[in-house]
Amino acid sequence: MNIEHVPGRSTGKVMLYALSTCGWCRKTKQLLNDLGVAYDFIDVDHLVNKEKDETLDIIRKWNPACSFPTLIINDSKCIVGFDENNIRESLK
Repeated sequence: MNIEHVPGRSTGKVMLYALSTCGWCRKTKQLLNDLGVAYDFIDVDHLVNKEKDETLDIIRKWNPACSFPTLIINDSKCIVGFDENNIRESLK
């Protein structure tokens, strides 16, 4: 699976599931970059076959609608969509 890591300050485990063509996903990545936090991300539309199916299954566990962006923080909190205030608060 093509998980990309963006270095920054540690705020725990931050995983972003995104689409490369999604404007809200780009805004979420930019916000995370602006906050200077370390995070991992996958552009799900770049995956194929089994990798894509497995990733979508993971996303559905957190976000049954399987919409993007889906941000998982510390394997305990899920933020769906670009919710700037919630993201900022969760990554203090």
